[in-house]
Amino acid sequence: MNLVVIEHAGERVLTTEQLAEVYECDVKRISENFKRNEDRFVENKHYFKLTGDSLKVFKASLGNQQIAENLKFAPTIYLWTRRGASRHCKMLGTDKAWEMFDRLEETYFNPKPKQLTLTEQMAQGLLAAKELLEVKNKQVKELTETCSQQQQVIGELKPKADYVDKILKSDSLVTITQIAKDYGMSGQGMNKVLHDLHIIYSCNKQWLLYSQHQAKGYTFSETVDIPREDGTTKVVMNTKWTQKGRLFLYETLKKRNLLPLIERKEQE
Repeated sequence: MNLVVIEHAGERVLTTEQLAEVYECDVKRISENFKRNEDRFVENKHYFKLTGDSLKVFKASLGNQQIAENLKFAPTIYLWTRRGASRHCKMLGTDKAWEMFDRLEETYFNPKPKQLTLTEQMAQGLLAAKELLEVKNKQVKELTETCSQQQQVIGELKPKADYVDKILKSDSLVTITQIAKDYGMSGQGMNKVLHDLHIIYSCNKQWLLYSQHQAKGYTFSETVDIPREDGTTKVVMNTKWTQKGRLFLYETLKKRNLLPLIERKEQE
């Protein structure tokens, strides 16, 4: 059985002429059986009826095949699906029709996948390997980029970690001059910055915290006795910063892009 393969609406079909040839009967008998039992056939399930524009498109799709020449002047064409071919087989009822329908099912309507040659199998294997390699290379590239980004973030965080670690390791009190030195400033200059930020104010020559920052353990007032020429002593209050207060200043100044020297050097 050597049939020209015809497909329509995504499935294989047969013309009336092909069906008559396979079942070894006249085209007229196929047509008459259909007319007598048309109520047993459902369009688009057992057959497709092509007329007008749909017929023109179908004829054009056949190209220069001999089957196209046979259908050239047909005003209407019936295309039979596997189910339609089965109905015609039952109506004919001949041994030949049953035999040929079995062959149609096995070889035409349900064709076996093409057996690939060794060369084709190797070509497919190489193509699959190439595609897999491309996927792996893409994954490696993405991981490399992610690693680079993470290294940059680590590099950016390291100076901060170093400075904060330095603060946390100490539990001693520090003067504003010591803190200012970390920023390359004088104590007087740092006090002015903190005053502008509404953190401290001057009272009787002592810098004190504004009320919203008091009672948080940021500072400690230290009493210092200063000898006078007449032998008496003058009591002076000095404000010193705790390590908690030093960390508070660091976080506050950092928000305003004022960094300690150790972080500036790492960024240069």
